[in-house]
Order: sequence, then C-alpha cells, then structure tokens
Amino acid sequence: MYYRFGKVFHFISVLVFILSFLYIYASLSDVVAYQLDENGGFLKSVPKETFFYSGIILFIVLNVLMITPGKLIENQSTPNLKRIFPKGDSLSDFMLAWIYSFVGIINISLMIMALFVHSINNQNEISSGQFSFFFYLIPILFVIWIAALFWILVQKFKSVQANSN
Repeated sequence: MYYRFGKVFHFISVLVFILSFLYIYASLSDVVAYQLDENGGFLKSVPKETFFYSGIILFIVLNVLMITPGKLIENQSTPNLKRIFPKGDSLSDFMLAWIYSFVGIINISLMIMALFVHSINNQNEISSGQFSFFFYLIPILFVIWIAALFWILVQKFKSVQANSN
C-alpha cells in the first residue's frame, strides 16, 4: 500500500523535473555558467547543449540505477528476493516505498541544482542567494531517508531472526 504513494511521488518528481528542466533549458543563453567569480563574471561555463544533455543523461542514469532494485523486489525476480521480501509483507512494502520515494528525493535535488544554475545565469529573476534553504534541505532529507532505511533494515533483521527461531 505505502509503495504506491512512493511510486506516485516518484512519478510526480519525474514530471516536475522534466518540466522545470525544459523551462530552464529554454531560458538559458548559449553559454551556461555554473560557477561565478567574485565580480559576478563567468568562471566556469559549458555550452547550452552540453548542460542539457549531461543533465538528462544524469537524470536517466540515476533513475534507472535507483529504480532497478525496487522493480526487482516488486516483480519478485529472484528466489532470494522472494524469500527476503515476500509479497504482502509490511516491511517489503516499506522498502519499496523507501526506494521509490528516495529516487523522488534525488529527482527533486537534481531539479533544485538545475534551478540554481538557472539562477546563476538569470540573476534578474531569482538570486542564487535564495537557494541556501534548499541546500540545507537536501542533506537533511538524505539523512532522514538513510535513517529510515536503517530502521527498515533493523526491523527486517528482527523479523528474519524471529522467524528462524
């Protein structure tokens, strides 16, 4: 049941990333700066197409790599996964929800980084100083999700240990 919420969150994060990334791509100039010097000049920059294609490739690779374990567990692909994460088990549901929601958090993080690059290049719309909250939020979310993973794993170890006795 919970994994469906994780899947919906992942799907929404994919849509939000794609829409915001396309908006950012359309509003950028031909040269995209990703680091500024003290005077506000471009210290490091790449062509617009390189930024777009590297961003999309990074997004696709991260999503495929991170969703694959969830799909393997969900489809019960191997006998070991059937034994460790049986269908209908609440901890299996929590693990799937964690995987899908964690990929959603990664997608949101990529979107925030893309918006930061957009703010560097379009200072008149949003200043890059307004992103400090998000740069603190991303690590906090990662820590919370990693702590939740450890909680799920500890509960799974306890249930496996109780079933073996």
